[in-house]
Amino acid sequence: MKLKYIHCLLLGGLLLNAQAAMAAEFPLPAAGSNMVGQLRAVLARHQDTLLDIARHYDVGYNEIRAANPGVDPWLPGAGTRVLVPTEYILPPKPWQGIIINIPARRLYYFPEGQKVVYTFPVGIFRPNWPDPVGSTKIIAKVKNPTWTVPKNIQEEHAKAGEPIPAFFPAGPDNPMGELALETGWSQIFIHGTNKPWGVGMRVSHGCFHVYPENEVQLFKMVKVGTPVRSIDQPYVVGSNGNGNLYLQSFEPVEAYHKGANNQQRAVDAITAFSTAMHQSWTINWQRVINLVEKPNTVPVAININTPDLATLVSQLNAQPYDFAPYGDTANTATPPPAAVAMENSAQ
Repeated sequence: MKLKYIHCLLLGGLLLNAQAAMAAEFPLPAAGSNMVGQLRAVLARHQDTLLDIARHYDVGYNEIRAANPGVDPWLPGAGTRVLVPTEYILPPKPWQGIIINIPARRLYYFPEGQKVVYTFPVGIFRPNWPDPVGSTKIIAKVKNPTWTVPKNIQEEHAKAGEPIPAFFPAGPDNPMGELALETGWSQIFIHGTNKPWGVGMRVSHGCFHVYPENEVQLFKMVKVGTPVRSIDQPYVVGSNGNGNLYLQSFEPVEAYHKGANNQQRAVDAITAFSTAMHQSWTINWQRVINLVEKPNTVPVAININTPDLATLVSQLNAQPYDFAPYGDTANTATPPPAAVAMENSAQ
């Protein structure tokens, strides 16, 4: 089947080996909480990169970089302590179908009739190619798609000195990956990619890119007709039921709110959550200002008399990272063997 759509090539990347991690699955939180997961810390080896570690734990490039400021993404160094941001504040309800928070570059899937949530990092649009914000649904599931490259994308790449073919056949070198979910938005897909390092970056011409192994899992679970909602929320507020209030901050997307007062947006998000929860907290506003000025993808407690993030991170027991690094020959859209076996078992 030939698919024509506004697509975006990713920056360079590699596929994970047979130890590939599937998307994180969590039970829905108890009443009074909207947070899942937990932070972890690992110790890198000399051969590891932040991207290796992020991929294994289903974290995007933006998340691992923001959580580890000052750490070289390609050469963190043997013994370097790496914070893995695998704690999440869920998007606003209703928790139905697929929800993509564009500034967070993260997708959440709430399967109907199940009290669980799956979450995946995504690559989003590059400047001047904004993704739609609103609601639609999955209208088709496509295996082995092809891609006829629109003229404007061909011209853009040629002008940048990076010419690309006018047509990509199905297969491991297809930028669209080997599986795709078509949304009701014109020419917008959720799909795998032949360059997984771009997941978590702004590299798309409109589609949402996920790791190939994540697309296998999504393709297996998601049905045609599943609702899809995309939101623009760079400041997400939550509680994990322990009495504290948390703020998770992401780089705002100016295409939606050019010139907006970001501090006011964060205040509004905090106020809205407090009102919805019928609860008030005494806020450490300096901590909020710091998170707005320097986004950090880790949920940070913002009520007074709570330890700062650095203190909490220092208390984590860092475990050695003991997984094989990516190989130089793995730069294709083919999912790793573990994911392929999972896909076959679903047929």
